[in-house]
Amino acid sequence: MFGTIAHAWKIAEIRRKMIFTLLMLVVFRVGSNIPVPGINREVLSQMFDGGTGLFGLFDLFSGGSFSNFTIFALSITPYITASIILQLLTIAIPSLERLAKEGTEGKKKIAQYTRYLTVVLALIQAIGLSVGLFRKALISTDIFSVAVIVLTLSAGTAFLMWLGEQINENGVGNGISLIIFGGIIARVPTAIHTNWAKLIAGELHVVTVILFFVFAAVVVVGIIEIQQGQRRIPVQYAKRVVGRKMYGGQSTHIPLKVNQAGVIPVIFSLSLLQFPLTVTYFAPNSGFSEFVTKWLSPQGDPGVWFYTVFDVLLIIFFTYFYTTVTFNPLEVANNMKANGGFIPGIRPGRPTVEYLNKVMTRITFVGALFLAVIATMPTLLSNFTAIDARFGGTSLLIAVGVGLDTMKQLENQMVMRNYQGFLK
Repeated sequence: MFGTIAHAWKIAEIRRKMIFTLLMLVVFRVGSNIPVPGINREVLSQMFDGGTGLFGLFDLFSGGSFSNFTIFALSITPYITASIILQLLTIAIPSLERLAKEGTEGKKKIAQYTRYLTVVLALIQAIGLSVGLFRKALISTDIFSVAVIVLTLSAGTAFLMWLGEQINENGVGNGISLIIFGGIIARVPTAIHTNWAKLIAGELHVVTVILFFVFAAVVVVGIIEIQQGQRRIPVQYAKRVVGRKMYGGQSTHIPLKVNQAGVIPVIFSLSLLQFPLTVTYFAPNSGFSEFVTKWLSPQGDPGVWFYTVFDVLLIIFFTYFYTTVTFNPLEVANNMKANGGFIPGIRPGRPTVEYLNKVMTRITFVGALFLAVIATMPTLLSNFTAIDARFGGTSLLIAVGVGLDTMKQLENQMVMRNYQGFLK
């Protein structure tokens, strides 16, 4: 990894992209420390004195901006939710499905709809925070003051969305994923400090801490293996004569990734699990809020068990859903057939499609199950130990997954750069 970064840094164009990406992440972290105007900091501090509790999911994505109620308190969550809604609607609504298949222009249109929906969702969440959850922390509750806070929070999300798109166009890696990555990494010092304080106070045993770090190391290795693991389907190309030359006859393979969806299912699952919390903004002391706190909280019994079950089911669902979106067996089979390729022992056409579907379904289940276990296990462990698992399985999955994807993009850009240099 460090070798890849070092080699990439020597190439001026890629170095410029890397610097641009880092600067954008610095802007994100600076904004994460700018407080929303009109907030009583002392009251806010008292509200989260015992930790983020049920709202720890929001703090995970925002890098602590939520509990500090800064301009990026909503983080990029509305954008992720909007993306989920649009992708589901693309399957349900024929006109959107046709639009998605229109190539670059169609994707631009859907991206534009996603932006509009993001702003709407950000406004709804901002209103909920201002008039509900954070109401007692407001210095003034008049309409003008609330409007300023709502617009500030919504503008913060819109700015982060723009920031992510700038990274996509001018930087390295996926902008939205890197923003989430930056928020997670920013929480590491806080988690270390909290656990160190507990260790000094005797609330944590040294053996427990050592086992936790061993577990984390094993998880990181497992994530890397699964993220890079693939099933190679052999493909044989028939020989054919064109003029006086013979083409084909060589063997190759189709690499089917064990985890085709990456960390997207985990991010999508977290976003949907946050939806009930969004509703509780408007009435934090209502019966519904009490129900969510009791039955859907990642902390405490019995909520943690129901939360874990929903998390596992959502991760498995989104793994299969996103794999279906990114991998089309029919298209692969048609491309092979058009080029005279076939899988040994499998007839071209429909049998090839069915075979690819069967193999992909099986290996995707392994990837989905792995994601679900790694994402939920630390949540359960932290409920039975005193360890602050702010950097638990979900955080590790996202951090390592985004890191691997970014490294892959760097390598691809280096290969392309060398190829272009060869042509010149």
